Amino acid sequence: MTSSQIAQSTTAFPGSARVELVMGRPVSVDIRTALPARELTPLLDDAFAWLRWVDDTFDPARPDSQIARLNRGGTIEQIPELVEVLHRCAELSEATGGWFEPRIGGVTDPSGYIRGWALERLSRALSNAGAGDHRITSGDDIRVRGSSAPGRPWRIGVRDPHSGTVRKVVFAHDLGIATSGGSPVVDPHTGQVVDGLASVTVLGPDLGAADAYATAVHAMGPARGRRFAAELARARAYETMIVLKDGQEVVTPGFLDHSGAAARLAG
Repeated sequence: MTSSQIAQSTTAFPGSARVELVMGRPVSVDIRTALPARELTPLLDDAFAWLRWVDDTFDPARPDSQIARLNRGGTIEQIPELVEVLHRCAELSEATGGWFEPRIGGVTDPSGYIRGWALERLSRALSNAGAGDHRITSGDDIRVRGSSAPGRPWRIGVRDPHSGTVRKVVFAHDLGIATSGGSPVVDPHTGQVVDGLASVTVLGPDLGAADAYATAVHAMGPARGRRFAAELARARAYETMIVLKDGQEVVTPGFLDHSGAAARLAG
């Protein structure tokens, strides 16, 4: 798939959808708000322009990105978004006791936060522009707002990042969903890859924070991760599903409130 390929919605739903390759993977933006094409097309153009700018700015593998310049000790631009991301990463590091840490071995890499942050910012921008019913998906990061159809919540399959099978179905009108487990996770205290858990999924109001929390819990391992997940649910309204190496699931009670069985009973 090239970055110019566009998939316009051909279903009975209003709105439009587009998929492009950004940040190393396909990203889809599905808008269900009934808007004329003259408004939808520029919205989608702007959405992917934003994501490409984020990639150009924050990807440490790009020699001219601001993060690469920072790691070389060069001069960086004091752009508001860069300051915001670095500040928020420092806050999340403190909140997780250093288990989410964007700076390891003297190298800054905010990848565990930046994708969720970018999609969260995009979701807010779409809502402010009048497209309040949308779903944005980038791999295991998903942000939904509004309705998939009048009166209907979004139905999101939480997939196992290894097998691709759906472990839980989540129904929501306004939620960020982040799963850690598809790529190696490093213990920031030792610099070693950890393999104590199969995957961690975190649901919450801010996708960037959910992304960071999922990474942190995964790095913590089973015992510490379960304790921190319980704290997240109590104090910060983020719910967690931990998948152990043997395939067993450990979920916080609030996670089940969003799952398929609970949603069907409620609806």
